[in-house]
Amino acid sequence: MKFLRAVGAALADAWRLAKPYFSSEERWAALALLGTIIALNLISVYLNVLFSYWYKIFYNALQAKDAAGFWQSIFTYKMIKGYPWFVPGFTEIATFNILVGVYAFYLQQMLEIRWRRWITENFVTDWLGNRAHYQLSLKAEAGSPLDNPDQRIADDLRSFVSNNLSLGISFISNIVNLLSFIFVLWFLVPPLHLLGLVIPGYLVWIAIIYSLVGTYLTHVIGWKLIPLSFQQQQVDADFRFNLIRVRENTEQIALYGGEAEEGVGLKQRFHAIYLNWWKIMKRTKALNFFTIGFSQVAIIFPILIAAPGYFSGLFTLGLLLQINNIFGNVQGSFSWFVSSYPQLVGWRATVQRLDGFERAVKLAHAHRPDHVAVAADAALHAEDLTVSLPDGRELFAGANLAIERGEPVVITGPSGTGKSTLFRALAGIWPFGRGRVSRPSGTAMFLPQKPYFPLGSLKRAVAYPQQEYDVDDEAVRAALDDVGLGGLGLRLEHVDNWSLRMSGGEQQRLALARVLVAKPDWLFLDEALSALDEEAAASLFAMLRARLPATQIVSIAHHDSVIRLHPRRLRVRRGEGGHARVDEAETA
Repeated sequence: MKFLRAVGAALADAWRLAKPYFSSEERWAALALLGTIIALNLISVYLNVLFSYWYKIFYNALQAKDAAGFWQSIFTYKMIKGYPWFVPGFTEIATFNILVGVYAFYLQQMLEIRWRRWITENFVTDWLGNRAHYQLSLKAEAGSPLDNPDQRIADDLRSFVSNNLSLGISFISNIVNLLSFIFVLWFLVPPLHLLGLVIPGYLVWIAIIYSLVGTYLTHVIGWKLIPLSFQQQQVDADFRFNLIRVRENTEQIALYGGEAEEGVGLKQRFHAIYLNWWKIMKRTKALNFFTIGFSQVAIIFPILIAAPGYFSGLFTLGLLLQINNIFGNVQGSFSWFVSSYPQLVGWRATVQRLDGFERAVKLAHAHRPDHVAVAADAALHAEDLTVSLPDGRELFAGANLAIERGEPVVITGPSGTGKSTLFRALAGIWPFGRGRVSRPSGTAMFLPQKPYFPLGSLKRAVAYPQQEYDVDDEAVRAALDDVGLGGLGLRLEHVDNWSLRMSGGEQQRLALARVLVAKPDWLFLDEALSALDEEAAASLFAMLRARLPATQIVSIAHHDSVIRLHPRRLRVRRGEGGHARVDEAETA
């Protein structure tokens, strides 16, 4: 009963993930492809039935040394009594079998890539929508449904689509194959007379019992592979993520001389892969001993059962081999679970990972920050704002803040008091808080201390988050010149990983060029000039004010030269109960 509940839960999860595609705008093309694939597989089953009758004709001709019958069975069809009324020659059956097999696989690949494209686009849209990706990153822990979203979207979706199609179509084909060959086997063999009893279709009952025993023992031996497979995907993803981290931070690692420590970390993560893989190997070895042995016995088992009839003259050689072929098909169909068990294990683990990830994304959408609103007011207001950390600790409690358009405003204070978190709450991306934030209408841009640059051309890095083809080349070159990177103006189409190619100061200059191109109404700078010396930072800030006189600037800064350029100053201090508060600071 527990096993059946687990199967039912797995199928329900898989259907919930698959249903949206087959009810989407692509449903008719998808259903047409799926129907055609299933039809071709059913035709393949029918051709397999014809092959079983062809075996009988072919081997009977060999036994009788009937040369004419032998060559006729190769090239032309033969009329027979009863179902299936005629049997094509080997050439005809083989030709149709090749065509059906090729196009069934080709169309299955077509449906697979269309489905994967659709479901990948939707997962990516949901993951990025309403900044769910950011909320998940704040809550992610190793082994949780929130970690390694790259693997879930890239690898798990590919595996899910591929296994759904191959297992689903294989299951349907096996059911039809089973029904077709049971019918033939039931009427092909005379009833068994045993101890005064007459047992019709006795080979069918033997095949059923043989396969059910094999299915049960396969699950008993192999069920532990499901959690092990899940864990293997997890540790593989962790190892790959660590490798990506090293690749993206090569300069910092080299400057620290941290190669030895990174090597230890990578070896530890790979050791987890190694240990789990050994567990999988041991369990798979036990499963393979049984499944391979089961398959080997199945080769000779039907002949052993039918041999007495052949030696007694009840069966011809052709009929004996036909019985062997048909029994093999019946037993193989009944043993579908046995032969597909390793693939089913991987499929179940993939469904669990995707189901957990999708539910987490939907939960993030349902709990997106709702304390931020866009108002017609020209000022930024925070009223009774409480900002918490992911673990529930409160940084700000009942904070109030008002920033009018006009002169730049700077927020200062000791490190760790929550200035950056307050900025995130004002930006509307911080999900842990309550109260009210009213942002004025118009465009806003937030520059963090460490800029982000997408992979691609230099122009794309400057234009982000706009599309690069929406931005004029001359505007980009002018912005680069203003921030002191004019030498890059001739390399707009050059593609590189700019986060690795540039120093920290150059990255911050490039981010400022992005601001000059976007011309936002509100600009929030979170230590966005910290990698520059005070003189350069002050010069660039003055340039921003000159180039963007209509932009309201709100900064977090530590450089005195930059702070002095802000007429209004706010300071974050620790108050009673450990909560931070925002007070007006005196200006010199």
